[in-house]
Amino acid sequence: MFGLRTFFNRAFHPAQILLISFIVATLIGTALLKLPGTVMNGELSLVDAFFTATSSVCVTGLIVVDTASTFSPLGKFILLMLIQVGGLGIMTFSVMFVMMAGKRISFKEQVMIQDTFAHSPAKDLKSLIISVALLTFIIEFIGALILFARWSWEFPFEKAIALSVFHSVSAFCNAGFSLFSDSFMGYRGDIVINLTVAVLIILGGLGFLVLMEIPSLLFNKGKKRKQMTLHTKIVLIMSASLTVAGLVLFFLMERNNLLKDLDLWDSILASFFQSVTARTAGFNTVDINLLSPVTLFLMIIFMFIGASPGSTGGGIKTSTLGVLIALMKSRLMARENVNLFKRTLPKDVVARSLSIVLISFIVVILFTMVLLLTEGGNIHDPTQRGQFLEMLFEVVSAFGTVGLSTGITSSLSDAGKVTVSLLMLVGRLGPLTIALAIGKKIAEGRFQYSEERVMTG
Repeated sequence: MFGLRTFFNRAFHPAQILLISFIVATLIGTALLKLPGTVMNGELSLVDAFFTATSSVCVTGLIVVDTASTFSPLGKFILLMLIQVGGLGIMTFSVMFVMMAGKRISFKEQVMIQDTFAHSPAKDLKSLIISVALLTFIIEFIGALILFARWSWEFPFEKAIALSVFHSVSAFCNAGFSLFSDSFMGYRGDIVINLTVAVLIILGGLGFLVLMEIPSLLFNKGKKRKQMTLHTKIVLIMSASLTVAGLVLFFLMERNNLLKDLDLWDSILASFFQSVTARTAGFNTVDINLLSPVTLFLMIIFMFIGASPGSTGGGIKTSTLGVLIALMKSRLMARENVNLFKRTLPKDVVARSLSIVLISFIVVILFTMVLLLTEGGNIHDPTQRGQFLEMLFEVVSAFGTVGLSTGITSSLSDAGKVTVSLLMLVGRLGPLTIALAIGKKIAEGRFQYSEERVMTG
């Protein structure tokens, strides 16, 4: 065992170990879902088992079979464990692999790990991983208690517990898996269900460091009161702004369409819930397939942005968007430095943000083309041109590990399902892996080439 740990520690880059960990977890999940007794009738095909395992480990929520009616209690328990491992892993795997050999890690590795957690202050990594796990379970436990209090008078005791635990974990991990065939459409006007699930999604999407910093800001009233870090300020402001903007835009765009038969309160509640879930979770209280094209495009934008660094969500991250907004503002004002909230952002942070967005755009474009090809998009048929928006929606949902769909997931070909599965893995690890890879500085030597300007824009 020690030899294996030493081999992994020496042979692979941290980002590579992270990728291998998720691939292994996905393969184990696939094997578990192929076991007898995991589904109610028959068995899953290998492709469907792989897709479901990938969606669970990558906490995406896209499904090719109905979770509620297809899986047995054993199958649902396996899904729950895969979701928990995937959700907790995105915050902790970066720390776990450096502890495998049981030795001190280098300063460079510590910097890389801390950068993954959005510049956390130096601390014992073992304590850090324990704190992450403890905080996760506490939040999920409280969420499950609230949901149980609501469902205990609607369902038998055992079922109420199962529903509460499963949906609390799924919501905090931003997975979007539901034990209801219509997600939460049956609870569209239920304020307890909507707010509890939405708060769990928001907390899971803020990131571990932000969650740990908020209590110290609220309850430390002493003279040495801690100042809010720039990272936390960006995350909170961007998250709140996106949620409010999404609520208003969704309401305005759908008030004469999907929301026309709802009263004002239910319309606002549905708009709020979809604004929250669109950036990473994948639950829904309205039929996504009935949304207008402009609303679908709005949700594509929100899914691409995603959650925040060090969280259970995907996308390019809210802080990346904040940096890009600051960059645009500085260029429009002809400023050399990029400033945000009276702080100057390091040039490497700005460059990394641009790289993440550019690479993410390229990934979405390439996978959209591949999915169009696998689903017959290269055939000259005018009726298929309308599928482009649905395919793009599916691709961005997979990349952002959101899980929302217009309903085409189950009808994808095996090649299409494998394509989306790979994209879910890329989307889950992409921003994190890119950040780690870019953060690993390579010696460039003592010389540099001469500069020469080129025409742009």
